[in-house]
Amino acid sequence: MTNTALPLVGWREWVFLHSFDGTPIKAKVDTGARTSALHAFQIDTFSRDNQLWVRFGLHPRQQDTDYVVTCEAPVKDRRQVTDSGGHKEMRYVIETLLSLDGQTFVTEVTLTDRENMRFRMLLGRTALKKRYLVDSGRSFILGGDQQQPPRIPIR
Repeated sequence: MTNTALPLVGWREWVFLHSFDGTPIKAKVDTGARTSALHAFQIDTFSRDNQLWVRFGLHPRQQDTDYVVTCEAPVKDRRQVTDSGGHKEMRYVIETLLSLDGQTFVTEVTLTDRENMRFRMLLGRTALKKRYLVDSGRSFILGGDQQQPPRIPIR
């Protein structure tokens, strides 16, 4: 077995989305998903500087639909994604600046309605690759707890 210097994360952790006002979101670390997925609703496209953009609402807090963050981002791609139930869906792909355990990096996320799901975000393999190891038996290794993110977001 080789010794790696990669930090350890649990199967659920708080992440901070700096592209959207540093909003903390409780994410499920999902090694079964290739691309990360972010809860989005009222997704509208528009053109800015001859580029396709998307505007969407985000409920970053589980079970709180009163708190809404309005987000805008350039569209990187549109892809067909197969969810865990085998259903295929066309999704917009954007890039966002994300912080987790002192590392801040740009990662791709797909936009989808996760209103009825337990987590507003899935953190997929491409975001984790060469950055983190996952301990599937632990949660919130990096701080915070079920209800509250860590006190100070790591930038």
